[in-house]
Amino acid sequence: MIPDPAGPLGDAALRETGIEIGAGKVLLLACGALAREILAVNTANGADHFTLRCLPAILHNHPDRIVDALRPMIARGQAEGFAQIFILYGDCGTGGQLDALCQETGVDRIAGPHCYSFFEGNQTFAARGDDDMRAFYLTDFLVRQFDAFFWRPMALDRHPELRDSYFGHYETLVYMAQTEDAALSDKAVQIAERLALKFERRATGYGDLANTLARL
Repeated sequence: MIPDPAGPLGDAALRETGIEIGAGKVLLLACGALAREILAVNTANGADHFTLRCLPAILHNHPDRIVDALRPMIARGQAEGFAQIFILYGDCGTGGQLDALCQETGVDRIAGPHCYSFFEGNQTFAARGDDDMRAFYLTDFLVRQFDAFFWRPMALDRHPELRDSYFGHYETLVYMAQTEDAALSDKAVQIAERLALKFERRATGYGDLANTLARL
């Protein structure tokens, strides 16, 4: 069942406010763009020992703010006495500052530079190397939220001529699909057409996110 767009797991809430769900002894701190995927994996695993707290997904557009947003959430979790705290962010453009925070606070995070890498599998992503140098990536969440994360913030809705300035160095839109959803695939194709990019769909599933949650 698709969550209510206006509900706590709707894209607007995940984008702007984040969520808190669950009452387990292991605290997961994550990006709102991963909330549905984390819950899907945990449900499939029958795992009910997690508390999930997600920061607003829009921080995807402001990586310099991620560490400062996570710091008080870690402190809160430690004060509440969670048995374990784990961060479900890649480096995500923090320039190593997230790893420094993890070392400072004694918490761990999922391996990988960003969600595109761990969705595909970090080893597979790294092995592609230069083959993906001109790829623009989207996940299920970012396909649904393309206008809110890219089209409008970049003023392309008002100035489509800026397309070449932003996307001229890309050749292919790579849609990393976590689910089999024909409507999302169609939307991803339409986005590629809007950006004048070739289209590639990769059925990645949950990749290393699933493996990491299974280990936890």
